[in-house]
Amino acid sequence: MSPKPSLALLLAAAHVPIAAQTQRPNIVYIMTDDHTAQMMSCYDTRFVSTPNLDRIAADGVRFTHSFVANSLSGPSRACMLTGKHSHKNGFTNNEHGIFDGSQQTMPKLLRAAGYETCLIGKWHLVSTPTGFDHWEILPAQGDYYNPVFIHMDGRHVVDSGYVTRLITDKAIAWLDKHTATVPEGSPEGASKPFALFIHHKACHRAWLPDLDDIRLYEDTTFPLPPEFHDDYATREAAAKTEMEIGKDMDIVYDTKMFVSHEATPATRLSSSYERMIGRLSPAERKRYDDFYVPLSQRFYQEWGTDYNFLPRQSQSSVDGSRDAKLLEWKYQRYMRDYAKVVHALDQEVGRVLDYLEAKGLLDNTLVVYTSDQGFYMGEHGWFDKRFMYEESLSTPLVMRLPKGYERRGIIDEMVQNIDYAPTFLALAGAPIPKDIQGVSLLPLLKGKAATKADKQAIRNWRDAIYYHYYEYPAEHDVRRHYGIRTDRYKLIHFYGHDVNAWELFDLKNDPHELHNLYGQPAYDKLQRQLHRQLEALQIQYDDPQR
Repeated sequence: MSPKPSLALLLAAAHVPIAAQTQRPNIVYIMTDDHTAQMMSCYDTRFVSTPNLDRIAADGVRFTHSFVANSLSGPSRACMLTGKHSHKNGFTNNEHGIFDGSQQTMPKLLRAAGYETCLIGKWHLVSTPTGFDHWEILPAQGDYYNPVFIHMDGRHVVDSGYVTRLITDKAIAWLDKHTATVPEGSPEGASKPFALFIHHKACHRAWLPDLDDIRLYEDTTFPLPPEFHDDYATREAAAKTEMEIGKDMDIVYDTKMFVSHEATPATRLSSSYERMIGRLSPAERKRYDDFYVPLSQRFYQEWGTDYNFLPRQSQSSVDGSRDAKLLEWKYQRYMRDYAKVVHALDQEVGRVLDYLEAKGLLDNTLVVYTSDQGFYMGEHGWFDKRFMYEESLSTPLVMRLPKGYERRGIIDEMVQNIDYAPTFLALAGAPIPKDIQGVSLLPLLKGKAATKADKQAIRNWRDAIYYHYYEYPAEHDVRRHYGIRTDRYKLIHFYGHDVNAWELFDLKNDPHELHNLYGQPAYDKLQRQLHRQLEALQIQYDDPQR
């Protein structure tokens, strides 16, 4: 069991003079669910425009090698809160996990250091949040329309509106209340520095748009990813998964082809879809149905009812056949609805930035935008995440920096979501417990103000990251695996149940990870080297899997 910080340490951190507290930077951490870098225009201009998210990067820094430790919502959040890999914080998977809120977490340490902490939005860790002065959370995944929020006193309250806007409303309301307590004549900012965690439901499945955005992107035809028709040759675990757009994306739940309960053939998830849109008021439902019902009627007239049983990816789906056309139709519907959800999110991020600027807080606040993991937007023919392949291993990460941190532009060093906790603690001037496994990113952010120690830390920066995914058997049937990623190569081991397979990729020559090189004689020396590096990381992070 990881040691806990001593009481003396926590008390010492807690007794920071108020004058010093008001000078320390605030933290606004905005995290979305399943938002991938491909769908953020400062990373990729092919699909959508995200001017407000891009504004953070333009005024600050953009990380180009930002990764998660476990590409799954709950485990990823636990890694962020604790600064530890899943096997150390105890929350390895969503199916059976319950986060141990009694353990050491970054919000608790920030509170001990004199920060006021608040969490608004998605929690998804089963247990009750701890370490926050205030919280309002969505139950489980939450709902896009007229969602329930759980309050600290245990009340479950239905709020009218769209979830992305409501989360922003609540975050700004908390900031208003917090800044209203500033004593007369106090320095700019609040009486205590704050750490506000804004956790959005967007862009999680089933990508239900704000009704004001329902017709956006309908004239857009999105380009197919180069590896859209991947046949998974040489990748045994990839071939066994269940997250193909053609075969596994539910025509009702995911692409919203619903006329009425009586006129729509039932699918595995159609009842869940009816529940979600059933939350709309009659007036809202009319706006929703005015768009999706005619679209659904045309779909069933054209395709009939055998729509949801496309075969596994194969060459037959590339040759202009009926299956190929339906596959691409499903992809376009997926992309359009996802893009609509991103648009609303971008607008709400803009509201937060505008508020901070109007209140004079922006220049003394670290603003972080990221997601709990990446996502597949048709790469390999997939949706969802989980795999250690690039699209789900990577996550967007942009930061607007407070005064004193002068780095701007691109940061190429390899960072991971276990690094957020020590970064925030270091920014707060709080001690970083030795059992935290991440490293502070502050040396990368100082620019010309970097000290000799900072420069030494950058020279000695990690040359590889470690990943471990545990949730199997579960939705999408992604097998358990762990691995290492360096600046050029990736070594993955899929294990347990019906698979025991290794994969090796050269990311420079094979950026789409289509060609497994493991076992090829020409790569024998590299393979041995990566095995040694992998074992060293497992020892460093004390992962008993080795």
